[in-house]
Order: sequence, then C-alpha cells, then structure tokens
Amino acid sequence: MTNNTYAADRTALLVVDPYNDFMSEGGKLFNAIKATADASGMFGNLRALLPKIRAAGIQVFIVPHHRSHAHDFDNWQHINMFQKAGLPTKAFEVGTWGGEFNPEFGPQEGDVIIKEHWAQSGFANTDLDLQLKQHGIQKIILVGLIANSCIESTGRFGMELGYHVTLVKDATAAFSAEGMKAAETNGPMFAHAILTTKELLERLPS
Repeated sequence: MTNNTYAADRTALLVVDPYNDFMSEGGKLFNAIKATADASGMFGNLRALLPKIRAAGIQVFIVPHHRSHAHDFDNWQHINMFQKAGLPTKAFEVGTWGGEFNPEFGPQEGDVIIKEHWAQSGFANTDLDLQLKQHGIQKIILVGLIANSCIESTGRFGMELGYHVTLVKDATAAFSAEGMKAAETNGPMFAHAILTTKELLERLPS
C-alpha cells in the first residue's frame, strides 16, 4: 500500500521519546540535539502537526525509551554503545524531571502509551505491534528522536511487519548533522513516504 492518503481509522502517529531530557531546555540531552532540531525546525513543526493529527481523528501512540534505573545493565553480556555511553548521564532517569514526558509533546488524553523500548526499535520487546493491530492501524507516521537510531529502527521494523511507513523529515533531530544525513540516506530503503510537515498536513483527512 503506497498511496498518499492517510485514513484516520487506519493511520497512527508515533511520537518517539518525547522526554524532558530530550525536548525541554535544561534536559540532559537537549543541547546535544538542539542544533539539528533548530535546523530541521522540529519543535515548531511538531507544534503545527500534533494538534492537526489529533483533530483529524488519527490515533497518537507515544513510543518511549526505557527510563534508567540503578543497576539496569549489571551483568549484561551485550550492552550496546549507546546504552554504555548513557550510563554516566542517566538520561531519562526514573523519578526525575528528565525522565518525565515533555508536557507539550508528550501524551495527551486519548493517546496510547507503549511499553518502553530498551535500545532503538519501538517494536522490539514492547507491545507496539499488538497495540497497532488492535487499533486497526495499517500506516504509521514517525516523528521525534533520534532520526538515525530510534526513528530509523522503528521504521525498519515496522516495514518488515507489513506497515506502511512515513517519515516526517523535518519533525525529527539527531546528535549531529552527520546523523541527519545518515537518516536521509537510509530512509528510502524502508520508508514508503518521506514528507515534510507541510506535505503531510496537506494529505491529512479533513
């Protein structure tokens, strides 16, 4: 299914990792993504997109990263590089402001909050596929963070599971310009559509 329409009853918006540590000034990772977020216009585009998505009757799914706890990775055999790098900062630490959802971009009443993913894919070891199927979803639209890790991994996994995948290239950010370039390069390998916020808004149901 590669058409350009987004029927409200078969489409979902996936907002990936909308934590204060990423999306709020003063968050532990805010400065790390700020340059690319400013360049893409991510914050302004999310402000334009989220109300229109909800008004169109499209279901919003919040796809959060695992919140850090003490001793999370003790005795793990294969901790990945990102998990290891995050140990000193304790990003998204449970019980802290940074581990809470950003009030503007996080869940609102009626949104579905998915179980936390441990690494990059919002599908791996979570209930995302089950929740999408139970809601009759065939098309997923991805926004949030990080473009070349969690967004890409979730999109790839979704494609493999048979979903129509849309990337919104100016509603995401990365830790570097190179990361954004990597996402741009890899996107056409798995996404059925790569749109700007403006282009997506033009395709939403009335």
